[in-house]
Amino acid sequence: MIQKQAWTWTTPRFPEPARMSRWGHFGTPVLIFPTAGGDFEEIERFHLIDSLGELIERGRLKAYSVDGLWARAWLSGQTPAGLERLYDGYDSFLYEEALPRIRQDCRDPRIEPVLVGASLGAPIAIGTLCRHPDSFRAAIGMSGIYHLTQDPCGNAGAQQPALAPLAGVAHLAGQPLERLRRRVIILGSGEGEYENSADSRRLSEILAAQGVACRLSLWGPERDHTWSTWRALLATTLADQL
Repeated sequence: MIQKQAWTWTTPRFPEPARMSRWGHFGTPVLIFPTAGGDFEEIERFHLIDSLGELIERGRLKAYSVDGLWARAWLSGQTPAGLERLYDGYDSFLYEEALPRIRQDCRDPRIEPVLVGASLGAPIAIGTLCRHPDSFRAAIGMSGIYHLTQDPCGNAGAQQPALAPLAGVAHLAGQPLERLRRRVIILGSGEGEYENSADSRRLSEILAAQGVACRLSLWGPERDHTWSTWRALLATTLADQL
């Protein structure tokens, strides 16, 4: 049986308590973000943890997850300025609160987690690595929605991309860019129902133009934008990064 532990604590960054769960007992820490604003146990309810069971039970990875607060706010239709402020707070929460707790749990103050996200969790995973290439070793984005408009419903008049979480990737420079070039980014997308592989292609081109190695995998028209796709493909995609 997979070991599980959950934490809840008060954070000055949000009005609600912070929550994080961990599955597993040993191995590379992997922080998995929820999809469309889901909570810290979404990946268990949708059996993503079950799909990683062999890797977890063999001690190759420990899976962590936190609430998807930024994606939830984007779906609620907050203004771009409000989204930018919230994402800065969410990024600070991940770097200054979640990351130290993961390192404490792993008993290694320098361990570098792998970041994973699907759908709206994908831009969080990729954006967090781009902001903090000094602290995370790799990021995997599955079926990512990277061109986020100001209106999540796609209504007319919302043509500009939102400012977070991938704003500024095309303008990275200096030491942060050099560190990012030494990291691993993997983008995967199906080409079936509700998938938008063009977003993954566009992001891979932006990263390539910056000299950042990015592996793009297109899974074909038989793979839809669903949990069954991510359950089928995450374990094999992760295995090379552990």
